[in-house]
Amino acid sequence: MLHISRTFAAYLDEMDQIVVLAPKSLGFDGMAPFTLVAPSGEEIPLSVQHVEDVGETVKYVCRFASAFEFGATYWVRSCRGEETDVQIGAVVRTPAFDDRFFYDGPLGAEYFKEQTVFRVWAPTATAVNVKLVHPHLGEVHCVPLERGERGVWSAAVPGDWERACYTYIACINRVWREAVDPYATAVSINGEFGVVIDWEKTKLAPPSSPLPPLCSPTDAIIYELSIRDFTSHPDSGAVHKGKYLGLAETNTSGPNGTATGLSYVKELGVTHVQLMPFTDFAGVDERDPQAAYNWGYNPLHLYAPEGSYATDPADPYARIIELKQAIRTLHENGLRVVMDAVYNHVYDREQSPLEKLVPGYYFRYDAYGQPANGTGVGNDIASERRMARRWIVDSVVFWAKEYGIDGFRFDLMDVHDIETMKAVRDALDAIDPSILVYGEGWDLPTPLPPEQKATMANAKQLPRFAYFNDRFRDAVKGSTFHLPDRGFALGNPGGREQVKLAIAGSLRALGGLFCHPRQSINYVECHDNHTFWDKMEAANHDEPEWLRRKRQKLATAIVLLAQGIPFLHSGQEFYRTKGGDGNSYRSPDAVNQLDWGRKSRYEDDVRYVQGLIALRRAHGAFRLATEAEVLRHFTFLEPLPPSVIAYRLHDVAVYGPWEDIIVVHHNEEKETAIALPDEREWAVVCDGQRCGTTPFGQARGMLRLDGVGTWVLVQPAG
Repeated sequence: MLHISRTFAAYLDEMDQIVVLAPKSLGFDGMAPFTLVAPSGEEIPLSVQHVEDVGETVKYVCRFASAFEFGATYWVRSCRGEETDVQIGAVVRTPAFDDRFFYDGPLGAEYFKEQTVFRVWAPTATAVNVKLVHPHLGEVHCVPLERGERGVWSAAVPGDWERACYTYIACINRVWREAVDPYATAVSINGEFGVVIDWEKTKLAPPSSPLPPLCSPTDAIIYELSIRDFTSHPDSGAVHKGKYLGLAETNTSGPNGTATGLSYVKELGVTHVQLMPFTDFAGVDERDPQAAYNWGYNPLHLYAPEGSYATDPADPYARIIELKQAIRTLHENGLRVVMDAVYNHVYDREQSPLEKLVPGYYFRYDAYGQPANGTGVGNDIASERRMARRWIVDSVVFWAKEYGIDGFRFDLMDVHDIETMKAVRDALDAIDPSILVYGEGWDLPTPLPPEQKATMANAKQLPRFAYFNDRFRDAVKGSTFHLPDRGFALGNPGGREQVKLAIAGSLRALGGLFCHPRQSINYVECHDNHTFWDKMEAANHDEPEWLRRKRQKLATAIVLLAQGIPFLHSGQEFYRTKGGDGNSYRSPDAVNQLDWGRKSRYEDDVRYVQGLIALRRAHGAFRLATEAEVLRHFTFLEPLPPSVIAYRLHDVAVYGPWEDIIVVHHNEEKETAIALPDEREWAVVCDGQRCGTTPFGQARGMLRLDGVGTWVLVQPAG
């Protein structure tokens, strides 16, 4: 009979290493104070390699020669006969563990009418059951799973289990833990259970017409929106406000008959809609969605849609089918869909299915054994571990195949390792090479070697990824984190050279960050931080509204006419404001919703942005794909006053209807004039008030700039 003692503890930290922590008061000494007892009862010598004084505790690092049998309980016996069970410790974070237990077969619940097969990866568990709640009778069934190769537990449960709720109950380190399936593709209300569904019942007819081709990422114009914000305003005209189905409503209108919703976005002319997180998240009670607001960066289940956007959150089919309907409708309207993918952390590490089923594996730890916090929210996903990498890659493949997602925006992408991101790109290329992949490339303090991080500094190693270009953002508008700071568009000429570099694609050949313009996501505003309009309220509060409107149009024109991939925040084109709220992630709808009355008020300015988009789409010279093309066709005009940036796209008839194009940005509200490069007559297609593809004026020799704005001049080809 073993006498269990909690006076000391033992942890398997490597495949052949056990660390024993014992109070000094026990007074263990000698060279062989401990023995390892195998499940068979065999006694295995433990050789003490190192002893360390840790305050009131002594740390013994011990080695053993036998193979360790996972899925069974071992014990450590002291020389005085006291015993404690061996806890599975840091061994799960070793390459040897990854090599031994990496599994590439099916996972999750696979439904058939006659049976459902359950599979879960839990290599450190000694027992696993699946708990099933009968969909009609409410009876609870607990079915033991069988351990197979590489730590996968599975069982085929006879009967028709469609709509049954299920969880896994695993015994790990002699503690039973209940967890939702990390591969659950359908969940109950608030994600409390996985749900078995028949995926055949979620299939929809394909879109009525194919999407227009996307030859290069620089052909994309991305428009970021929140499903809830998009239609929640009382004047949105949508019936299903704040829902998946609201996103799919067409021909809606708001005040004064202004177009709203999907029809408006189609009319605007963008190519991609980036949806803020719609995988199942915490922060909103799905039983009462209107009681709280949340952006969605609190991920719970990365394979299942959020329920608060469904008309019936209690029906696991509703959220799936309604999201699919919304995506299909966007596709039918010529719009691609980008998923805001939050794989860098989970909402609550200790309560997450990942931690419950394989404790210590899926998350990074610092040198002191504490969970890393590079994300700033308490945990960092260890994407470099093979099954964590697989969990991410499998998820993006699932969304691309099952829902038809056309792009992935990786939240805090720099927390991920380069090899994982390469695996994501390779997997998506096998489905559709035109799927966009981009993300935030900041350098956050996660314990991953700098050379392994998917940061902007390592952009050369990820040539088919794009990055949010914060240098572009801050050069154009001023520091995001110091509101009074003014960038070029706000009237400060000091950052003129940085803006020029950004406009030319931020290319390494010119002293920038990127290998080619396809890597630069150009933006001045997104869901994070203050809107551009609210930034100006602080930085340019001394200026009248009409002038600030001109400045915001200037900034938007710089974004849309620069080399790279333009990105707009929904409502940016009609001066979206959050009342000065710089972090509205859980602020109420009144702060976050798109104000369609504001869109009606600024219809002329919306049409101006629509004209900029049409201009970009009309000529490939604004969308050059390679560094060589930019260096060949792009030239800055100099000398010019500090308030002016001007450039020429020359010999570009091969890309569109014009042979030469001149773009001029001016940031002062005073008249000036610049010399044009030759005595030819240029056609004007854009000035501070109008923009489009049809000429409405001419200029020869000199161009008069009558204040803040953007001018585009063209020479027809031929």
